[in-house]
Amino acid sequence: MRLSAQTDYAVVMLSAAARHCGVSGRLNATLLADETGLPLPTVQKLVSRLSAAGLIESARGTGGGFRLARPPATITLADIVEAIEGPIALTACVDTGKHDCCIEQSCRVKPHWNSVNASVRSALAGVTLASLSSQPVPA
Repeated sequence: MRLSAQTDYAVVMLSAAARHCGVSGRLNATLLADETGLPLPTVQKLVSRLSAAGLIESARGTGGGFRLARPPATITLADIVEAIEGPIALTACVDTGKHDCCIEQSCRVKPHWNSVNASVRSALAGVTLASLSSQPVPA
């Protein structure tokens, strides 16, 4: 399983935003692009998607910019992944809609995928943006 580059970039960007939380007012895309090394168009695109998902609040114009919609301790890795990737589902057979699986009707594993997906989501939900934005503790 591999997350898309967009999801990785969203985590990097929100981690940087979390480090600014409480220090400054609103952030702007240029500042985060400079701080993270992400291309400005990518940051702008992610601001739009993360805003639509309710993870950041943005305002246009003078004094505009964006900020986290909630404290970093209440935003999880699962929230970020779902904002970019959609619902966490490791196989297509648990999604609603048409499936192209030739064994779907007789599959004995399909009933178990929802619990697997819930376990993965739970693991991601256990990692907060606050922990991702802090200095790692040396091993």
